[in-house]
Amino acid sequence: MATKFGTALAKGEDSVKVGEQVAKNAMGKIGSSKVDLTIVFASSKYDYQAVVNGVRKVTGNAPLIGCSTAGEFNEKKVEKESVVCGVISSDNHKFFTGFGTGLREDEIVTLKEATAGLPSIVKNHPYLSAIILVDGLAGKGEESVLAAVNALGPNVKFSGGAAADDLKFKETHVFINEQIASDAVGLTLVASKIPVAIGVKHGHTPISPPLTVTKAEGNVVYEVDGQSPFEVWKKYARENAKKLGIDVDTMSKAEAIATFFTRYEAGLLTGTEYKIRWLGGTTTTKGPISFTCAIPEGTVLRVMESPKKAQIASARKAAELALNACKGIKLAGAVVFDCVCRAVILGDDFSKAVDGIKDVLGGIPLIGFETYGEIAMEIGQLSGFHNTTSVVLLIPE
Repeated sequence: MATKFGTALAKGEDSVKVGEQVAKNAMGKIGSSKVDLTIVFASSKYDYQAVVNGVRKVTGNAPLIGCSTAGEFNEKKVEKESVVCGVISSDNHKFFTGFGTGLREDEIVTLKEATAGLPSIVKNHPYLSAIILVDGLAGKGEESVLAAVNALGPNVKFSGGAAADDLKFKETHVFINEQIASDAVGLTLVASKIPVAIGVKHGHTPISPPLTVTKAEGNVVYEVDGQSPFEVWKKYARENAKKLGIDVDTMSKAEAIATFFTRYEAGLLTGTEYKIRWLGGTTTTKGPISFTCAIPEGTVLRVMESPKKAQIASARKAAELALNACKGIKLAGAVVFDCVCRAVILGDDFSKAVDGIKDVLGGIPLIGFETYGEIAMEIGQLSGFHNTTSVVLLIPE
């Protein structure tokens, strides 16, 4: 049988029925009642428990991983306020799920809980990888990845994302089987006969010199180079922003400020490339700015910008990197973790970025969601927790 991968996307008012419908449609594409893993990404419009119950009823309570989102897509369409489902049936991959809570207080304990029941060796399946989904508002993105590496070991590659809530910034949720919670981590360990491949890429370039965080606590930054962070951002983004019709000196509305910080994010130089950090949820010109993971005092960062063309091109490049790593192996499907910031920047052109990924991958089944952060750990590529970045996971047949 090798591996079969089917996806479906649905919308509706009844959460249970939407869950049932999307699972039935996805299973219809694999032509099998045997489901080894279900993936579910759902808008905050829905009752998550009802969606998951509907899906699991159809799949025979197959192992499930998923989360809340800020946008959903598959190989057919890009949507908002929908539910997208992927089902995998395979003889070449085995899946094991784990779940941990209390992420804000202690990510190490949470990841130990999530990985406690997972095997370290799977007979005849020597290649290990993991899909990790984290609460997108816990402020523990990078820390969660490092804790996962410590828990599972350096030989496990990672992909995943931070759950979202349609830019409401109130509460995000992670799903594992019938369990649904915020302040949580859900993961699936994938043991494979043929290794999965991961590609990660962003389209940002710096527009400021190196800047030093001089006062911070957790994921909140109070001073950059001894000044108000917003004043520093205005200084270096002012001329570039004018080209987009943004006057940084007259911004006052929360939505405009949030959009500004989405277009002009922070970049941390790691070797020869930058990790992107989103100033998620910052909606005021007064006081500190907030990030989606910790930014320690002494961190050196730069103000970054990314034109639409670069955003679209980077999604395509992420797919190319993953595909090149497969070395011609036939693929069953793909899972894509793509930042909601890119959707904000691209607007109606976000579908062009998804189309670029599909073009590279040749129209294979694909499921993805718009995240509050992306996770990738792959040899030779930018590793860790990211923002405004595309991460493409390819699952061989």
